Amino acid sequence: MFWYATASLTPALLIALACLWGGVWPLLALLSITGHVTFMDRLGRGLALSASAGRGLTLTLAAAHFILLPLGVWAIGAAAHLDGWDRALIFAALGLFLGQVSNSNAHELIHAGQRMPRRIGTAVYISLLHGHHVSAHLRVHHPAVATPEDPNSAPRGVGFWRFWGRAALGEFRAGWRADTAQRRRAGRRRSRLSHPYVAYLAGGALALLCAAALGGGAALAAYLGLVAYAQMQLLLSDYVQHYGLRRQRRPDGRYEPIGPQHSWNAPKWYSSAMMLNAPRHSDHHLRPARAFPALEVTDTMPKLPYSLPIMAAIALLPPLWHRVMDRRVDRWEKL
Repeated sequence: MFWYATASLTPALLIALACLWGGVWPLLALLSITGHVTFMDRLGRGLALSASAGRGLTLTLAAAHFILLPLGVWAIGAAAHLDGWDRALIFAALGLFLGQVSNSNAHELIHAGQRMPRRIGTAVYISLLHGHHVSAHLRVHHPAVATPEDPNSAPRGVGFWRFWGRAALGEFRAGWRADTAQRRRAGRRRSRLSHPYVAYLAGGALALLCAAALGGGAALAAYLGLVAYAQMQLLLSDYVQHYGLRRQRRPDGRYEPIGPQHSWNAPKWYSSAMMLNAPRHSDHHLRPARAFPALEVTDTMPKLPYSLPIMAAIALLPPLWHRVMDRRVDRWEKL
């Protein structure tokens, strides 16, 4: 558990110091979640991560999220002791932390067997104005992954920027429909206020008010920029981890079962530790309730050529992405 904690909490500590003190800390915070991660991935090639319980770390990261988000909004939008470069570096570092670490941690929490961790994970997504992702992920993405019914699974040939617009609206609608259908199947008459989307939208409105209270319009703009950046990275993660991989439809109209071949994996050790093994994605889809330290990667699972953060950067350039990935998709389709 040492490396999971080190990789995920070091950027959090440096971002907090950057917000409070400025100086060299904003640059160190950004380097800790970019260049340092890439260096450690290469330095530690072949090292294995321990498989131990990780609930304490996920709760610690959730607490760090709810400290860093308002602290960062205040620092970027209202802190008088920071200059423009400080604010820009903090925005980049915190945005990456929210998108790569907080997102991975919230994802782990919403899959927990206990109600309280699930609620904490949902609260993290709501604070990023992305609460509906909880419903879309659990009720749509997992059952329908690698099919046209899942808005977060990109077909071959679609670039990220085209995918982003479709998925952002598509998962909102899909989650709403899935929640509404589930409530209808339950058969009990429920108040409309108990619909999960009421909590998502009300919580988002409260978060906007809190951001404005931290520093007026500038803090609100900083908050909106950070959550947009974090949301983009979440969808980048879905795009990269499922691009082009498709389940076959059987003669009876149903899709083949989800298999290890329906998700891309990026088992680079340090970036995986920072993101709580989210890049070990095939095993997660096969066993969604399995705790992150126990996730595995085998030779039967598709592997990306680089770490997940690097592949996400490549996806921002569709021509380069297609050059790197389309032939790999074709190779897996032939197996």
